Amino acid sequence: MRFLDDVKPPYDLTYDDVFMVPSRSAVGSRQGVDLASPDGTGTTIPLVVANMTAIAGRRMAETVARRGGLVVIPQDIPIDVVTEVVSWVKARHLVLDTPITLAPTATVADALSLLFKRAHGAGVVVEDGRPLGIVTEHDLTGVDRFTQVSEVMSRDLLLLDADIDPREAFNRFEDANRKLAPAIGADGRLVGILTRKAALRATLYEPAVDKNGKLRIAAAVGINGDVAGKAKQLLDAGVDTLVVDTAHGHQESMLSAVRAVRGLDPQVPIVAGNIVAADGVRDLIEAGADIIKVGVGPGAMCTTRMMTGVGRPQFSAVMECAAEAKKHGKHVWADGGVRHPRDVAMALAAGASNVMIGSWFAGTYESPGDLQQSADGRLYKESFGMASARAVRNRTSEESAYDRARKALFEEGISTSRMFLDPARPGVEDLIDSIIAGVRSSCTYAGAASLAEFEEKAVVGIQSAAGYAEGKPLHASW
Repeated sequence: MRFLDDVKPPYDLTYDDVFMVPSRSAVGSRQGVDLASPDGTGTTIPLVVANMTAIAGRRMAETVARRGGLVVIPQDIPIDVVTEVVSWVKARHLVLDTPITLAPTATVADALSLLFKRAHGAGVVVEDGRPLGIVTEHDLTGVDRFTQVSEVMSRDLLLLDADIDPREAFNRFEDANRKLAPAIGADGRLVGILTRKAALRATLYEPAVDKNGKLRIAAAVGINGDVAGKAKQLLDAGVDTLVVDTAHGHQESMLSAVRAVRGLDPQVPIVAGNIVAADGVRDLIEAGADIIKVGVGPGAMCTTRMMTGVGRPQFSAVMECAAEAKKHGKHVWADGGVRHPRDVAMALAAGASNVMIGSWFAGTYESPGDLQQSADGRLYKESFGMASARAVRNRTSEESAYDRARKALFEEGISTSRMFLDPARPGVEDLIDSIIAGVRSSCTYAGAASLAEFEEKAVVGIQSAAGYAEGKPLHASW
């Protein structure tokens, strides 16, 4: 990346402060751009879901990995639960979504409590593992909540073979005028569910898979206690990337933790952070990190900068840290501060190998929280920061009441925030579509056919607040 007219910025920059200038390009199609990351994590799109309890769960991990990204399971999840989640994700299908299943005797109330756990919005009624019918929200509207689903389900099923080619599946949906269908194995038992849009996405995305062809998943470990022991348990569970995580990554405890993890000789990438300057990058790499997590205070749930004054505008932080990591043959993740597809593109132009997203994905069907409804009828989920009183309370549940009360006095994060679902993009895959479309276009504007070329060829300028505002679309006339 270079600055327009080679002008060195006089101050540190946020994503809002910069824009990209188009260059002469020989890249003829957005689909011709390779977005696979070079950092060894196996992502085929440069997106990592942040290790936040309100965002990173099993449904998110399955869905995002199927589209080529990576989810980091938070450090405050018990190891037995993480082990079960990893095993569950590894067993998921690479094309078919995991269905919501209901017995014929299940009630409408049972169905409604489960239906919004997944973006496909349908429940498959099964008996002895074989699909009998499908129920959707439309089928359940205006029906007594104690009615059994067998009385309201649609029995006119389009059944697909579990190994059907996605393009053929799309054509079958088109011919039958259907939006979704159960997929069955040779024995007639339910294997998964496929939607028309998912069939299309399966031809546009490449899943992030390990050497055994299973979906990838990452997990985080903190810097206190038996770090090596916890890390070994995560490695034994089968995680594909290990994230050593704390808010202040440039401290002796973090360096010791990274050395302890490196001492296990893990055969997966070690990520460590967070930091915002080159000296932190050097020290973490020397301690044994492969990837450095960059960002202090840019996240939507984070109050660190307002509480402490500590942090750095994210674009400049990523740019400096990526340049330093590159000298050592290592990489950085840009963690926090992205709110639009353009921000992801700017982070990649600054040199990030992957971009971490948190709160942006909280308001989706796939995040772990329960779907709630505001007084005006808008659907939302609750999110909270990982240094907030709520997160600290969860992490310290086994400590004494006195110690927990002391720690609760100090928080750097929002304990509850409503993240509203976008009616046009309520699922995480909808948001991924939007982000990746933007990033692919950015690459073609730069004349880049890969992320490495994008970092090399991007030409970036500095703009005023008015310049940023000028680029925003107007959804109503002025």
